[in-house]
Amino acid sequence: MSPDILFYFFAALTAGSALAVVLNKNTIASALCLLVSLVGVAAIFVLLDAFLLAALMVFVYAGAVVALFLFIVMLLDTYGGDRKPFKKATIVSSGFALALLVLGLVTFADRGALETPAAEASATAVVPVGASLRAYGEQLFTTYLLPVQIVGFLLLIAMLGVIVLSKKFEGLEDVK
Repeated sequence: MSPDILFYFFAALTAGSALAVVLNKNTIASALCLLVSLVGVAAIFVLLDAFLLAALMVFVYAGAVVALFLFIVMLLDTYGGDRKPFKKATIVSSGFALALLVLGLVTFADRGALETPAAEASATAVVPVGASLRAYGEQLFTTYLLPVQIVGFLLLIAMLGVIVLSKKFEGLEDVK
């Protein structure tokens, strides 16, 4: 099978499941569609020979974040109710955003067609820095250590907040 067909398949799978995340009424099914979308992105990374990014996408996002979302959704005990139809302003603004996206893609495609072969040759001469797993690890635990720790603490605080919010307090009627 050619890589182009695989790319189009995984791109359609990713876009379709991302659309299902937004349009699905059931929150648990929406989280599972998010899982499929993230796995599709990981498959596209594999097609680009970025195996480390694909593995990180599966382990971190598809594994941990989606599991955290499912945990929170099930802990809060939310169910999708009756949805109101979209307002006219929402439909108009969505159409405007889609038109801007198409205009940006057309502009980007035209700019790519105008590039010269010399620009392509200089772009291929760039040597990637940090393409090894060791370089990623060194950057993660030296340069980016503080942001990683901050994100970890924010996730911990969010999880504790969900536990506190979902706890059923009995006897609060007596306080009022």
